[in-house]
Amino acid sequence: MQTRSPKSAGKKGYSLGSEDWIDITVPLSDGMVHWPGDPPVKVYRVRDMGKGDDFNMTALSMSVHTATHLDAPSHFTKLKTGIDKMPLSAVVGNARVIEIEDKEFISEEELRPHRIKKGERILFKTRNSKRKWGKKPFDENFVHLSTGAAKYLVERQVQTIGVDYLSIGGYEGNVSEVHHIILNARIWVIEGLDLSQIEPGKYELICLPIKIENCEGAPARALLRPV
Repeated sequence: MQTRSPKSAGKKGYSLGSEDWIDITVPLSDGMVHWPGDPPVKVYRVRDMGKGDDFNMTALSMSVHTATHLDAPSHFTKLKTGIDKMPLSAVVGNARVIEIEDKEFISEEELRPHRIKKGERILFKTRNSKRKWGKKPFDENFVHLSTGAAKYLVERQVQTIGVDYLSIGGYEGNVSEVHHIILNARIWVIEGLDLSQIEPGKYELICLPIKIENCEGAPARALLRPV
């Protein structure tokens, strides 16, 4: 059973055995922010003991690309690889958190000094994480990958990338182009992370999506542990 770790309670820490983990998942909640045009998020009781029912039961209605979630290659490409075909190695193992200073883009120029290597899992912390955006209206100006940065990450042959808002591409901008570049390279994408309590550096990552057959994405729970 998962137990709360007292020394890290203020940082959303959890003890799995004797080791502390930090939860970087944006929780799902009724009416929360979602991508414009996607189905709204509805979390509601269909059975309620407070209203005389024998048990409580909750129903959930939303896009699978809500809050913290993964994109599979089939999301924006003709590749047949859905979320149920994801190798666990994509989301379990060492990861690196890189802090981005640019207020608009994750740019190739800012990435080059970090010497990103083949097979890395890279999570990008931007100003998005400071906003606690899960409880706020949709931000059309969130920090996202530039097209050049997307091509650079493909060139570096990374395994997985993660971002701290709902998309790796910009709203009404390069959203389709960036997804095509990244997903056609079979790079796995984690979107909607909360990195507000995370310092740049090396971590162990666990981010497990719901296994939905032949689906292009899925909600996920994400944890980091310093290494």
